[in-house]
Amino acid sequence: MLLVKGTRAAKMLWGLAVIVLVYFISQRMELLTLHWILSNFLSSIVIIVIVVFQRDIRRVLVQVGRTSIFSRGEGIKEKLVEDLTTAVFQMSEKKTGALVVIEKDVGMGDYLDIGIEVDAKVSAEMLLSIFNPSSPTHDGAAIIRKGRISRVGCFLPLTKDPEISKSLGTRHRAAIGLTEETDAVVIVVSEETGEVSLVMDGKIDGNMSAAIFRDRLKNIFRGAHTQGNLRAAVDWHEEA
Repeated sequence: MLLVKGTRAAKMLWGLAVIVLVYFISQRMELLTLHWILSNFLSSIVIIVIVVFQRDIRRVLVQVGRTSIFSRGEGIKEKLVEDLTTAVFQMSEKKTGALVVIEKDVGMGDYLDIGIEVDAKVSAEMLLSIFNPSSPTHDGAAIIRKGRISRVGCFLPLTKDPEISKSLGTRHRAAIGLTEETDAVVIVVSEETGEVSLVMDGKIDGNMSAAIFRDRLKNIFRGAHTQGNLRAAVDWHEEA
C-alpha cells in the first residue's frame, strides 16, 4: 500500500474495494442479478488486476529488486556531481534544453540501441557540447553508465499517465516515462524557462538552486532511494 500511495493505482484500488463491498452487500440482501454480475467479474479479478496495474506492478518489482542486498549501486564520484552541476546550471542560464539520464541498478539496454555510442568521460565541457542547440544530439537524452557518458541522442518512452500536467513538455514526459520503468535518475533542463528538475520514481522535483541540486544528487547516490528520504535530507539542508 505504501508503494502505491499517492499514485493512480491507489484510486483504482479504492474502486475495487467498493466493488467487493457491493458484492457482499448484494449477497446479504439477495440481489441475485447484481450478485451474479459481480461474481463473474470478481472471478477474473487476477487477470483484471494484472492488466489494469501492469505499469504499477512493474514499478513495484523494480523497487523490490533495487532494495536487494545483491544490487547495490557503486555510488558516484564527487567530481561527477560537480561536473553535472556546473554543466546543468550553465545550460539553465542560457535556457538550453537538456535531458541527462544516470543509470543505477536497473540496466537500460533497451534504450541504448537507439542513440549514438560515445563512451566518453563525463565533464561539464562534454555535456555542454552534447546539448549545444546546433548539435544533432541536442534533442535526445545523454545516458551516463558507470561514471561515463555511454550514449547520446537517445529517445525515451513518454509517460502515459493521464494525470500528468499538460504544462509539462516532451523532455519532462520522457523523464517521467523512463523513471516509471527503471530506477534511473533523470536531470531535465527546460528550454522554455531554464528550470532544473530531478526526476525519480515518476515524480518531478523542480525549481532548484545549484546548492540544493548538488546536495540532492549526493544524497541519491549515498542510498537515499525514496523520495521521502530525499525530501527529508533537503529539508534538513534548508533548515541548516
